[in-house]
Amino acid sequence: MSGIQVRTPVAADGRLGDAGEHPGLSDPDYLSRRRAIAAQARGHRVGDPSPPVEYTESEERTWRTVHRALWTAQDEHACRAALDARQYAPVPADHIPQHAEVGAHLRRLTGFDFTLAGGVVANKRFLGSMADGYFHAVQFVRHPAVPLFTPEPDVVHDVFGHGIHLASPAFARIYRLIGKAALRVEREDVLQMISDVYWFTLEYGVLNEGGAPKAYGAALLSSFGEIGRLHEADVRPLDIDAMLTTPYDIRGYQPVLFGARTLDEVDDTLAAFLEDLDDDSEPRRRPGPADSGTAGR
Repeated sequence: MSGIQVRTPVAADGRLGDAGEHPGLSDPDYLSRRRAIAAQARGHRVGDPSPPVEYTESEERTWRTVHRALWTAQDEHACRAALDARQYAPVPADHIPQHAEVGAHLRRLTGFDFTLAGGVVANKRFLGSMADGYFHAVQFVRHPAVPLFTPEPDVVHDVFGHGIHLASPAFARIYRLIGKAALRVEREDVLQMISDVYWFTLEYGVLNEGGAPKAYGAALLSSFGEIGRLHEADVRPLDIDAMLTTPYDIRGYQPVLFGARTLDEVDDTLAAFLEDLDDDSEPRRRPGPADSGTAGR
């Protein structure tokens, strides 16, 4: 993940709560476990195998709880392209998949693989690695007391969101498109433009299907609370200039989303914007968000 996304927590039924009350931010035993798992990413080179994690029964139980809830929520609120991809994605119901398991599955489908992240990853590395078919993913699991919400991306987000995407050639093509643009760019402000567009599409994008917004963004697909409230968001037409001037707060639910008619429209719109983007491009964006980078639930 290319940034820590702190979001207002929700209770087990998806209701918003007080960010300061989330046990994942204050439980010393949980934080110690999270740090130990994340520490394995130190010095990790893109493409190297991820070390296996021996998950506890509590962590496996959290996965099973979230799997049941998200599977049902996606059935109702995810777009057809995401549901079609889910049929082939490595999202087992009974256990947390290891990176090696996810990667072996995805490589056969689209040539993508998970590469290890422990937390914040710089935009250049995070986005650029997608050009070569690598997506940075974490291995730690959200706090068991609030299984349907996490204040930062975890293995549930990465598998239920990006793992579903990367089982689809159509989604994988968009990831590579963004990655290739990032490889051409060195300026941080231009990289942030790419990151912002990534945020509003691959993390928080929706498609308009049957007169209603349906989720395709990974942060929506992996958030039980947020995917169910799409009807409350201000869904605007897909527009790159609007994305680059729309403020967003990575600490809460997104009040503004951008919707397209089809995934092909997303692909075409991004391609038209990214193909000429380079270090001479004029930044068209607001000041950066509270935590620079892109990530999601």
